Amino acid sequence: MNQRLPLCGAIVAGLLAGVGAGVAQQPAAPQGGAAASPYVMTMGDMMNTLIQPRHLKLGLAGHAGNWRLAQYAAAELRQSFAGIAKAQPKFAGMPVGELVDVAIVPPLNMLDAALKQQDAAKFTAAYGQLTQGCNACHLELDHSYVVIRVPDASAFPDQEFDAKQ
Repeated sequence: MNQRLPLCGAIVAGLLAGVGAGVAQQPAAPQGGAAASPYVMTMGDMMNTLIQPRHLKLGLAGHAGNWRLAQYAAAELRQSFAGIAKAQPKFAGMPVGELVDVAIVPPLNMLDAALKQQDAAKFTAAYGQLTQGCNACHLELDHSYVVIRVPDASAFPDQEFDAKQ
């Protein structure tokens, strides 16, 4: 494992050098005194880029019995919800953190226990409750047309979910 660290360091250094060069070559602000405003992600953007892929990967890894990957995906999902609650404390007049605490945290806690025990039946039940929690939150926010379900196929053909390490 220690043999990979110098290679990783070299790759990171090369990427950072490229990022620095790219920043230095960015065009100046638009003329006329108007500065470009940074893009702010919407709730939909955050759900589609941060939550949905992690929910999907968690389901695929857990159903494949890849407990380490499922634990990682669950931790990433939990962190993403926490970050979203900080980035957008209210959505549609509702407190995002409280919605997460009610609809998402309890099933995530059940998932953590199932993953620690490597119990497929408990995982399936907890993952189903997590998915129901997502839909309950959508319903509460008047987004009932956004229906999340347990995945039956991978949207990530470049990742092996059955790999058990």
